[in-house]
Amino acid sequence: MLSWTLTFLVLALIAAVLGFGGIAASFAGIAKILFVVFLIALVVSFLMGRRRAV
Repeated sequence: MLSWTLTFLVLALIAAVLGFGGIAASFAGIAKILFVVFLIALVVSFLMGRRRAV
């Protein structure tokens, strides 16, 4: 999932350099959402792994 976040971030940067502001903002928004989902999944998986070990 982190790779998708980086992909959308790179696409947003390329679109911004080429002057496509609306598309760049959309890609940046998607990248932010995916990053938050990645962080939530990371924390949940960390906590679930800790419970199984105990």
